[in-house]
Amino acid sequence: MLGPLGLFTVLLGAALPLIDFFIVNVALPTIEHDLNAGPALLELVVAGYGLAYAVLLVLGGRLGDMFGRRRLFMTGMAAFGLTSLACGLSPDAWTLVGARVAQGAAAALMLPQVLATIQSATSGHRRAKALSLYGATAGLSMVVGQILGGVLVAADIAGSGWRAIFLVNVPIALAGLLLALRTMPETRSQRPAPIDVPGTVLLAVALMTLLAPLTEGRAAGWPAWTWVSLAAFPVAALAFLAVERRADRQGRTPLVPPSLFALVSLRRGLALVLPFSIGFGGFMFVIAIAMQQGLHMTAVAAGVALVPCAVAFFFATLAGPRLVRRHGSLVVTVGSAIQAVGIALLAFTVWRDWPSLGTLALLPGTAIAGFGQGLQLPVIFRIVLSEVPPERAGVGGGVMITTQQSALALGVATLGSLFLSLTESSGMGTALTVTLLVQLAAIVLTGGLSLRLPREVK
Repeated sequence: MLGPLGLFTVLLGAALPLIDFFIVNVALPTIEHDLNAGPALLELVVAGYGLAYAVLLVLGGRLGDMFGRRRLFMTGMAAFGLTSLACGLSPDAWTLVGARVAQGAAAALMLPQVLATIQSATSGHRRAKALSLYGATAGLSMVVGQILGGVLVAADIAGSGWRAIFLVNVPIALAGLLLALRTMPETRSQRPAPIDVPGTVLLAVALMTLLAPLTEGRAAGWPAWTWVSLAAFPVAALAFLAVERRADRQGRTPLVPPSLFALVSLRRGLALVLPFSIGFGGFMFVIAIAMQQGLHMTAVAAGVALVPCAVAFFFATLAGPRLVRRHGSLVVTVGSAIQAVGIALLAFTVWRDWPSLGTLALLPGTAIAGFGQGLQLPVIFRIVLSEVPPERAGVGGGVMITTQQSALALGVATLGSLFLSLTESSGMGTALTVTLLVQLAAIVLTGGLSLRLPREVK
């Protein structure tokens, strides 16, 4: 069984990859200056990590099912520490991009084992509580990453500047390894399936043909390869679906079993993860740029401005389990409405006061939005995994995290490109207002879809 210290250990493994997806946002201006990196390379620093992470997550879950989840967790944790060291010591921008890709691959080995271990080593109320804590950890990590990035860059520890945001992972990874060795139970699937090579390759191709051009297209001037890649995406996606269905019909175990989507809770929960994560990923990227380049905040001030969001999120996650017991999945609907109020208030404040905004003016909108997010995310994660059987825990967790991570990267690519394009033509204040309104539309969609969730949350 997974004890309290073991749960802390796996949640540490869940926090590190998400923190590192967002921690670079506030450090990008410093990296640009220090390494003489242009916009395209800066986006690769963010996207290279996200692409490798998203592409390999389901495979990481399958490997954990086969070889043991603690073993893969520890392998991923060790690799994450080493690749973080490589990021922190990178002498130039291209080396940093390569190290970030490797770091994303290491995260993809580690993170699926977290949910799979929770699913396999807990049950009943303890599992529900652990899944709620996982959702809270995931949401807080995304906000705290940006805050921590600002603090570390501003602290400039021993003259390390932006490098500290990566080097700080090394001692944390060492501590995580020691804790995992002592506190994490070894679990694996009773009937591990072989690696689905065609499915793995086609999923990687599908995700890369979508995310790579959307991330790099604007900065590169939309060359021909971006359009060819986007045209190839539906072909690769349909080929992936066809291969997975054929493997299922033939009695083999595909990378993503289509039968898994017969679970209503998983199918409808994933439909909420997409718009929620697209909006969240885009918001965090855009707000970091707007605060530093538009409002001329320091890195630490840009991080501190998001503290109300993190605090409100934390208190919402404390109240969430009790509210879910009484009101079920309606908590997600109410959370969407509260988040919509916060983002609408933020958009109005930006439209009215730009560029004279300060941290205090941003506080009401970010705090209300953070509270709404805290009511939604942990509950959505619980719903997605509520009916996944323990023997498919690795695959189920991998599918959910892949969906979330791909959507976060898609949010950076789409809302980020929209914001940067509008900044060039209409100014940063207008660009931020419009981007927030687009995010508001995604929140409204999330709220509408939440009405289709099973009312009772297991």
